Amino acid sequence: MNSVRPKKHFGQHFLKEDAIAQRIAEALTHHGGYRRVLEIGPGTGALTKHLMHRADIDLTCIELDAEAAAHLSAHHPDLKLIEGDFLRLDLRKLGTDAFAIIGNFPYNISTQIVFQVLEHRDRCTEVVGMFQKEVADRIRAPHGSKTYGITSVLAQAFYDVELLFHVEPGSFIPPPKVRSSVIRMRRNSTAQLPCDEALFFRVVKMAFNQRRKTLSNALKQLPELKGPLPAAYAGQRAEQLSVADFITLTQAVQG
Repeated sequence: MNSVRPKKHFGQHFLKEDAIAQRIAEALTHHGGYRRVLEIGPGTGALTKHLMHRADIDLTCIELDAEAAAHLSAHHPDLKLIEGDFLRLDLRKLGTDAFAIIGNFPYNISTQIVFQVLEHRDRCTEVVGMFQKEVADRIRAPHGSKTYGITSVLAQAFYDVELLFHVEPGSFIPPPKVRSSVIRMRRNSTAQLPCDEALFFRVVKMAFNQRRKTLSNALKQLPELKGPLPAAYAGQRAEQLSVADFITLTQAVQG
């Protein structure tokens, strides 16, 4: 294949199926009118080669692994490449235009990538990514399911999430012990939630951090809570509430 070794501490599993890489690249829809595309964790460039020569996008790759970055620079000298940690980058320095994120995401930071996307939801209009299937299931889970949680509510508050396809372990080097899924997240029409968004995030996180408790018990230490929760929610648990319910609950806490 090449001289770059997948590194366990980076959560790397290099995609070897070219047809799958092409399908991922073709899943970009320009939703929100972006041209700039950030590829996270390009590794040896399996996906990159399907993106870098497209006239309809302006590609920048972000790679933490110095060995992989050197490989990409040597084989694709014209590629815009940032060697560094995506989670530590100040994306505002890249400009104010809308952008998309794409990648065969390292499994050990994939959920953190989603939270970074949420931090930049005003400009990140689309995400196409390969996730561990369990994480992908969590992001798109409906309320009432066992996999529904913090990531589900926060992602779905601002993005429409769809499953594109599953990928089997044998498509990677080395094969992971789990199946993978490619999902697409597209920014929805909610410019701003009709409640205090910072408080909304705290309510959701506190509710699910004690998900076995009823909401009246899970949220009783919330500083903004000045009285009893609305009766409609007090006896319920976090996974029973839809995104709209969490918004209404936050409004009630705000008073």
